[in-house]
Amino acid sequence: MNYINRNKLVLFGAGKIGRSFIGQLFSCGGYEVVFIDTFKPIIDELNLRGKYKVIIKSDKDEILWIYNVRGVFAGNVQEVTNEIASAGILAVSVGQNGLSVIMPILAKGLLKRFELDRNFPLDIIIAENLRNAADYFKTALKKLLPPLYPIDLLTGFVETSIGKMVPIMLKKDIEEDILQIFAEPYNTLILDKNAFKNPIPDIEGLAPKQNIKAWVDRKLFIHNLGHVATAYLGNVSHPDYIFLYEALENKKIYTQVRETMQQAADLLLKMYPDEFTVRLLSDHIDDLLGRFQNRALGDTIFRIGSDLMRKLSAEDRLSGAIRLAIDLDLPYDKILYALVCGCHFRAKDEEGFMLKEDIKFVNCYQNDIKSIMTEVCGFNENENKRLFTEAEAINKKL
Repeated sequence: MNYINRNKLVLFGAGKIGRSFIGQLFSCGGYEVVFIDTFKPIIDELNLRGKYKVIIKSDKDEILWIYNVRGVFAGNVQEVTNEIASAGILAVSVGQNGLSVIMPILAKGLLKRFELDRNFPLDIIIAENLRNAADYFKTALKKLLPPLYPIDLLTGFVETSIGKMVPIMLKKDIEEDILQIFAEPYNTLILDKNAFKNPIPDIEGLAPKQNIKAWVDRKLFIHNLGHVATAYLGNVSHPDYIFLYEALENKKIYTQVRETMQQAADLLLKMYPDEFTVRLLSDHIDDLLGRFQNRALGDTIFRIGSDLMRKLSAEDRLSGAIRLAIDLDLPYDKILYALVCGCHFRAKDEEGFMLKEDIKFVNCYQNDIKSIMTEVCGFNENENKRLFTEAEAINKKL
């Protein structure tokens, strides 16, 4: 008996990216999409309706209905295990904080699958903004699987570059329809061509790349970096700004952000000369700045800049780019300016509150730039005296 349903995607995470992007692509590509999530109201509604809508926000809103979907509550371990065992393909979009939580149940599903069919590998699309995601997944799962489990033969760890922008849903929009989700028109999923164990799904919107590391870094060090640079510069200079497009309508901020993104692009050109060109990255920057200014999307400075401990951390967009610039002996002054602005980020949500974790960050560090650079960004003052001096100088001016 064949237990595998080749046209079933099991998707951990029924959140913004899960529903608006991954689930949408595979549903439109002819797959049944089974969402696994801890938020039972979403799961219950998916099972009640079997469909939901994605509202594409642009000059004119477009409603896209997503069909052939259902949900399984993550707490039903046996049911989730069975879904993994019979999946044609699997995807994960739970956010970095949720990854460690799903690993045990994912390992159980792989073992159940192995018992039923030892000849059908499972490709796992890692739809997370995470560098070296494949190594993270493989290492985590190997600790939970038996030593003789043939993980290299039966599991494909497919890294991605997630470029789709999805705003925070306002309370009134959630109350209107808990399943509806807003998103921008961009709909391309860049993924690792070489990681698949099975044939790559023939789905519109998938863009397999040979050198996925280069494209993940492009996302992190141009898209993510440009995003937070806009939020941090905008919030520090004009705390009254709410939306991202407001900041970029300010010509001074627009120019600063573009120059910051270009400084990061110079790093990528030196790291990946066979993958990128000056023209390609310059066009990408201009395209992103245009997308950042999508008024209909209503993306907020709060959403883009919040979660400071993560976004200022050692391997993330700003600190990571500065570290690369130091290693490559390239300028980083504009990126550093954005990072120091991030230390002063105080944006609030629609109800007037900062993110709880960011309140802790502010209470812990205030504006102690040296401590932030050391304890959050991971720099060593003895090895980077010039960097610390420059950061202190910027901090005094803000």
